[in-house]
This record gives sequence, C-alpha cells and structure tokens, in this order.
Amino acid sequence: MNISVIIPVYNAAAYIEKAVTSALFHNEVKEVVLVNDGSTDDSLAILQKLQQSDARIKIYHHENKVNKGRSASRNLALQKATQPFIAFLDADDFYLENRFETDRKIFSSDTTIDGVYNAIGVHFYRDFSDEEHQELSLTTVTEAIPPQELFGYLLNGKKGYFSIDGLTIKKEVLTKIGLFQEHLVVAEDTDWLLKMALTSKLVAGNIKEAVAMRGVHVTNSFNVKELYKKYWFKMYESVIYWGFQNNIEKAKIDLLLNWLFYYRYKEKYSLLTEFKYWFYLLKSNPKLIASTLAIKYCPIIRKRKQLFPFLFR
Repeated sequence: MNISVIIPVYNAAAYIEKAVTSALFHNEVKEVVLVNDGSTDDSLAILQKLQQSDARIKIYHHENKVNKGRSASRNLALQKATQPFIAFLDADDFYLENRFETDRKIFSSDTTIDGVYNAIGVHFYRDFSDEEHQELSLTTVTEAIPPQELFGYLLNGKKGYFSIDGLTIKKEVLTKIGLFQEHLVVAEDTDWLLKMALTSKLVAGNIKEAVAMRGVHVTNSFNVKELYKKYWFKMYESVIYWGFQNNIEKAKIDLLLNWLFYYRYKEKYSLLTEFKYWFYLLKSNPKLIASTLAIKYCPIIRKRKQLFPFLFR
C-alpha cells in the first residue's frame, strides 16, 4: 500500500515539523506532497531543512509563490501526487502511530473499496473549556454505515461525521469527483466528501479510536461561524450543480435541496429574498427547471407547507 500524503501549508511554522514527521513515520507513506501556499513565516525554511534528511518530502508552490488557499493547494498537490493511494493532513494536525493499520487490512481484503474513513481526535494548543473538549474529543461516524447509505447519513449527521485527516482513498476516485472547489473558502472538504459518498464505495475503518489529531489554536478557520454560514449555502449549491451535471439520481438531489432550504429556513429570510434565491438556483441549474423539484421547492409552495402542513400530508 503506497501512499501520497497531501499537506497544504500556510504560515504553519509552529506546527509543520510535527505534521511532516508524523507522516514520514509510516512505511506506507512514499511521499509527502507539500504546497507552500505563499507563507510569510518560516514554514518554507523548516520544510527545506526537513527535505535534506528525507527524499520523500516534495515541496511545491503556486505560480509566483502566491497565496491561493487550501483548496487550490490541495489540488496542486493532488496533481503532483504519484502514488495509488492518497491521504490528507492539515499543516497544524498530526498522525498517530496507528494511522494506516486498519486501512491496509481493509484495502487488501476487498479491491472494490474506494476509500476508508477513520476517527480523529483533538490536540489543543490553547486554553479550552470542558464543554469544548467534549465536543471535539473524537470526530467519527458512530457505527459502520453501508456505503450506499453513507450520503444520507452524512447529510443528517445522525451517526456523526468523519474528517479528511482520517480518510484514505484510491487516487482513481478523482476521476469520479474531480478536484476541490476553489471558490469555497471553507466547507470545501464537505463538498468533496459528499460527492465521494455519492459515487464511491467508502467504508468505516477505525471509528472507535483516533488515528490522527486535529490541532486547535486561536487561528483555526472553523472558529469563524459567520464564514461557515456563508459558505455552507455555497457548498450545497456546488454539490447540487455537480449532481445535475453528473446525472445523480433525483432522490439524492432532492435530499440536498431539502437540507439547503432547511438551513435557509432557520435564517428566517423574507419570501422575496427566497424567491430571488430560487430564481438564482434555477438559472444556475437549467435541468432543475424541467424537474418536479422546481415546483416542490418553490418558495410559495414551501411557505404554504409551513403554514398549512395538513394540506400536504
């Protein structure tokens, strides 16, 4: 099992050596593909020093060494990766010694499997509350889910979630889902994982104990709630558009629209705002116009369902 580990790096001097060293620990890792995303701190110097002692370290930059964000950086790394299996690691996270033990066994036992997801834990680099520690202690799917049902459970979250740090995939999966959406500042990994769940055979690996640790510090992007709120809608729009373009079954797109408008309902937008948004979706997805979903999710129909639910039983 030969793996390329993908690590985007932006101003991670305080964490990057630990991340890279944790990846190099594993014999399955044949290369660590790092994209220095226009860092202005000592990240590059640290990477170059590490590279001198291990030829598995590959360092790349965007053109003119500009900053383009983690999606573009992961995409460049994916294009440069040479191994048949891909794993991911953020520059402020790190792997544990058991990272690929279960993956190796599962992929060997069934060649039809496209990916294995595992649990990850948390390592705090800052003060934290007991409540926060409990909330982040283990990111995992609580029980093994049949691959054909995974998409629905990832949408409703009833059996938890998994993180990209705990995911290992065959590189050929990229031919089904493409690269990361670079216009998504956050939630780009959720977009990608939902597409993967729709097209690929993903199975549970070690979901009881962590195989990697997420580093939590004061500059984590997931601390910015308003940013996530904005891009959560854009993430759903992206998967819906991709779904229509790739002829994903109507029932799956129906689920996506249902959750998109559930989250919009929670924001209590006006009927006029929702009409404008609905026309934007129709314009973005011409195939939606010809679908019964255009009527089902029309704002006036949805409003009547909210006011008179007994009429729509």
